[in-house]
Amino acid sequence: MEGRPVVRAPQQLRLHRALDEFDWVGVIGELNEVARLTNLSVAEPILITTSGTLLAGFERWRLALFQGRREIDCIEYPLSEDESLLFILTHHRPQRGWNAFVRIRLSLTLEPYFQQKALDNMRAGGKYKGLANLPEAQHVDVRQEIADAAGAGARNVSNVKKILQTAHPGLIEALRDGALTINGAVQFCKLPQAEQLEQFIRYMEERAINKVIRRSITRPKEEKTCPDAATVLDALQFREAQQPGSVVVRVGRLQRTVVLVGQDLLTGRYPQEELELT
Repeated sequence: MEGRPVVRAPQQLRLHRALDEFDWVGVIGELNEVARLTNLSVAEPILITTSGTLLAGFERWRLALFQGRREIDCIEYPLSEDESLLFILTHHRPQRGWNAFVRIRLSLTLEPYFQQKALDNMRAGGKYKGLANLPEAQHVDVRQEIADAAGAGARNVSNVKKILQTAHPGLIEALRDGALTINGAVQFCKLPQAEQLEQFIRYMEERAINKVIRRSITRPKEEKTCPDAATVLDALQFREAQQPGSVVVRVGRLQRTVVLVGQDLLTGRYPQEELELT
């Protein structure tokens, strides 16, 4: 499709409705990268539709707004709202931040478009002329269309639909930011919504702890070793007696017992020289 070079005021342009409703701010993260460009005059033009919907170049558009520029160079394409979202998804699929959940979540807004397209195709073929709803087989085809638009698997499309119906808003935010995978969210959604966030927080804490443990295990052997278990347990018992609640015990999935000692244990009765903590 050939685009037409045009000049537009930044204020005349807008985000696609789906991005706006989803509050998808991942593209704003690209603003810092653009701000570091040494010569913005040679930046690529912003891609838009004839109605002013942004297709690509979100970061340059936001920078133009921030700088108070009156005009920006654009390339205009005659696309509808649904067609423009397909363009956006295809164009940004390989870019950082546009993870599978984000792409599927946006693609699901195209479900009515694909359903109508399937109905029109059947009617054009002389089948189901009076039909108002799709048969089950065509629903499968629509799901595949959504998956293709998102560049994802059809199974994940079904998973995301279930997640959007049952997940705690905190999980949705974590999925959007890439802190949680679709498969991980499916497991949390088996719990009552009231418990999902609590279990997710525990999961994130455990993942952070495991990361620290892995780093500690891979340290060179010549580094100082931690004190023996008896000394550490004695110090922890003393600290808990002095400050109830200062020692927290968590049960993890590891097949070993690992004690992580906080920096606060280095003060008081057990100084750093005695414990030899690193």
